[in-house]
Amino acid sequence: MAKKTLKRESELPAAEPQLMPITKTIEDNYMPYMMSVILSRAIPEIDGFKPSHRKLLYTMYKMGLMGSTRTKSANVVGATMKLNPHGDMAIYETMVRLARGNESLLHPFVDSKGNFGKVYSRDMAFAAPRYTEVKLDPICAEIFKDIDSDTVDFVDNYDSTMQEPTLLPTTFPNILVSPNLGIAVGMASKICSFNLAEICEATIEYLKDPEVDLLGILKAPDFPTGGELIYDRDAMDSIYRTGLGSFRVRAVWNYDPKQGCIEITEIPYTTTVEAIMDKVSELVKEGRIREISDMRDETDKQGLKLTIDLKRGADPDKLMQKLMKTTTLCDSFGCNFNILIAGTPKVMGVGEILSEWTAWRVGCVKRKIFYELGKMKDRLHLLQGLKKILLDIDRAIAIIRNTEDDADVIPNLMIGFGIDEIQANFIAEIKLRNINKEYILKRISETDELESSIAEYEDILKSRRKIERIIIDELTAIKKKYGAPRRTKIVYEAEELAEEIEETVEDYQVHYFVTADGYFKKVTPQSLRMSGEHKLKEGDRIAQVIEGSNADTLLFFTDRQQVYKIASNELEETKVSMLGSYIPQKLGFEEGESFSFMAVASKGKYEGWLMFFFANGKCARVPMSAYETKTNRKRLIAAYSDKSPLASAVHITSECELAVFSDTGRAVVFNSAAIAPKTTKNTAGVGVMTLKGKAKLSGAKLASESGITNFSRYRTRNVPAAGALLKPEDSGETQIVLE
Repeated sequence: MAKKTLKRESELPAAEPQLMPITKTIEDNYMPYMMSVILSRAIPEIDGFKPSHRKLLYTMYKMGLMGSTRTKSANVVGATMKLNPHGDMAIYETMVRLARGNESLLHPFVDSKGNFGKVYSRDMAFAAPRYTEVKLDPICAEIFKDIDSDTVDFVDNYDSTMQEPTLLPTTFPNILVSPNLGIAVGMASKICSFNLAEICEATIEYLKDPEVDLLGILKAPDFPTGGELIYDRDAMDSIYRTGLGSFRVRAVWNYDPKQGCIEITEIPYTTTVEAIMDKVSELVKEGRIREISDMRDETDKQGLKLTIDLKRGADPDKLMQKLMKTTTLCDSFGCNFNILIAGTPKVMGVGEILSEWTAWRVGCVKRKIFYELGKMKDRLHLLQGLKKILLDIDRAIAIIRNTEDDADVIPNLMIGFGIDEIQANFIAEIKLRNINKEYILKRISETDELESSIAEYEDILKSRRKIERIIIDELTAIKKKYGAPRRTKIVYEAEELAEEIEETVEDYQVHYFVTADGYFKKVTPQSLRMSGEHKLKEGDRIAQVIEGSNADTLLFFTDRQQVYKIASNELEETKVSMLGSYIPQKLGFEEGESFSFMAVASKGKYEGWLMFFFANGKCARVPMSAYETKTNRKRLIAAYSDKSPLASAVHITSECELAVFSDTGRAVVFNSAAIAPKTTKNTAGVGVMTLKGKAKLSGAKLASESGITNFSRYRTRNVPAAGALLKPEDSGETQIVLE
């Protein structure tokens, strides 16, 4: 028999790797995480709370912080960790948002003492939990009402050591009163706040008539930071119907003529003081806003206050129009009313939200009535047993006295009076001092009252309208007790904001200097007369000198066939003794992109043509109007041809003679009319100079500025032409060469 040889493990064929489809991996690993974020973290439910809010408030409720003295926030955070497995700082940040001191909510749920930061400040940090104190705000009585009467379901916490509610039985539509923002996986939620009194009234009218016009009652959202809401009925109607859309809110300001300053006292809910100040500072540095001499944050205990000092002669109305347009002093709130309904995310309009809330609230009221009804029936059952021993108390005492075994007391009472075990237990537990006729008659007198209440409760359960009447009465009481005036004003006429604001740009003469390395200087004639030599980096030189106006538009072309546009008034003035602005950095050139040349649209008018001269001897004539755009675009691509390196570019406004030069010392003078204009910016052009061998076109210039004295020697009627060799008297350093 042949011997079997055992192979070493290294000699065995390698096992093929088990490949798993990416869809299976995502389904097994990512889907559970996604569902957890959606259902247990980011999206609010119909009671208006996310799980983190609910766990915190319920912990405070169980700690007895309703109406009592405050306790340290650290105590609440520690206790909440029994329900919330997240870290202490995450829990504390949740508390901060719910606190009165933070001013995030129209009706805060946490009565706070200490520094809790401000919703309108990005940098105002809240104090540590060991320093602050909290208790539940009185309005929490409405979110915990009847929670111990089986109005909501309870589930085990994460380690099954205690129970917590799945929802809080809020007696008003908190989902529309407290603003909520949540970003889940693949979806998000953004719910604005509405005025409590208006929401209660709208819900009452909706319960009476589901077809009611909600816009007639619930005018618009209301925010804790105030501001002015720019009312657009069509946009608001769309939000109310679909739960999607946006509206604008702008800051509230006033002008103090004595101090010469603007005071901003309310800002949109979506922005912060620091964001506004940063943007204004940026605009001032860029020269786009010139009316401001100083801006400071004067927020104190009295509330928010931003002060803007104006320069002499500045118009506060025009300045604020500019700032509303260019900063978040006027900002949009994008609505996405995405709410979890029975564990399913659903985007709903206001009417549908009220429908879901009322249906859920009806269920809560029914559960409470069932709970109370059960207790009353149990009590009635006990009293009915007690009634049976009324006429023969001595017999009941005799049965108990003559029973030898304790275990036989209950059965003997049941047999003796024809009652059940529950009734017999109740009678047996009555104290000896209470076994008198007066006590028993008083207890039995409750029977009629209980029977009447039971009949009334059973009648309520049969009628939805009666249940809705209970909800209406609750809402009416809440509106009366907690209702407050609107904080966000509604502005119906804001045409001046919608119109395009024409910025008045001061028009005065300037001189532009651009260096080969891309440094730019804007110098006034007065400054130029008083200046000496230009300050330049080593190896740099002045490449272009152009006279213009502060109202011009400047076009900076690059070696990557792109053009960057900027208004002259946005570039600061400088002196020749300074290096100037570095254009690649100022305009945000791409990495490695270099400046080539600058063209000027005089006072924003794109007149004339750009003559592009390429190293291969061709010239392209492109209208300046090709670079004009209706929108305020800052960068255009494919600004000129990339078929050959650009040697020079000349901006002309009328037909004239041009001189072109080769690197072999030849020159050609021709009339610009010989080149037909092309509408396409990146046209390759037509030949203007015949080149031999490795010769290249090296530069071009207006003939009048070329330094040539004898034009007839180099002039040609037809292009392309080889040109003539430059004579010494014509070969000065006259042409611009793009390096």
